[in-house]
Amino acid sequence: MSLFPQPEPQPSPTPTAPPPGHGLLQDQVADVTAAAAASPPPDVPPVSPPDQMPPPAGALPLALPAQGRIYTGHHRVRLGDAAPSRRMRLDALARFLQDVAEDDAADAAWPDDIGWVLRSTRLTIRRFPTLGETLRLDTFCSASAARWAERTTTVTGEAGGLVQATSVWVAIDVATGSPARLGEPFSRVYGPSTSGRRVSARLQLPAPTAEAVAAARSWPLRRADLDVWGHVNNAISWAAVEDELCRVDWLPATATLEHHQAIGPDDQPRLAASRRGRGLDVWLVDPSGRMLSAAHLEPQQAGPPG
Repeated sequence: MSLFPQPEPQPSPTPTAPPPGHGLLQDQVADVTAAAAASPPPDVPPVSPPDQMPPPAGALPLALPAQGRIYTGHHRVRLGDAAPSRRMRLDALARFLQDVAEDDAADAAWPDDIGWVLRSTRLTIRRFPTLGETLRLDTFCSASAARWAERTTTVTGEAGGLVQATSVWVAIDVATGSPARLGEPFSRVYGPSTSGRRVSARLQLPAPTAEAVAAARSWPLRRADLDVWGHVNNAISWAAVEDELCRVDWLPATATLEHHQAIGPDDQPRLAASRRGRGLDVWLVDPSGRMLSAAHLEPQQAGPPG
């Protein structure tokens, strides 16, 4: 599925088009949220794996589709991707997911007039990939709606790493910056792999409590955090999650990240966190306490942090 077209950077340092996949832009939040609230609950019929392509070992939320487009890429976990424990970091995984999505878009020759912005990502982690491990990434369109669609990517490592990522992306008309309807070209190329599944773009994670906001710490941005569109790349929000993950004694079995606002170079995000049940909530908020991103992690097992 080609949900993440990444046009070539233009010579001008100030892009005129909205970014197609780097966090939800502020001026689009109201339109997308209203449309998501009005959409019916998703209808989710099962997707069966093809006989010639069994799913990898370990239960995952979705098997590879029996029909439709599947794009496969490969990456190796390198020094810059790994934590001190040698496990792959969540922000590095997010970059790998962006890369295979971009490669899929290029391979499918997706038109440049429709861009995509990231709404949310959910990771199911059966085993973290580790330093030096070569990964296979199988990515496909797993569900759709009128103005957004879902991409699922299964990450399988030669040493046993196994992760599945499911992300919701909102289609954007590049000329107007408004949410765009998915048309016949999308349905023709990417519809078959959905098997009729529908997806909602509603955000579900809670806002931080007043206590969490009061205890939030400064989380300064760096110029290296900005992409060619002048906004903080969505992988950076996962780096914030890593900053809190190192404070607990477990690794996540699931991790969800939702993007509420685009983060610009002049923003001053603060990092808030709170324990909820056995899990961990993490937020980036602005100085007033408004959510920029929200994450929730549930533990995999007890053990030393990565």
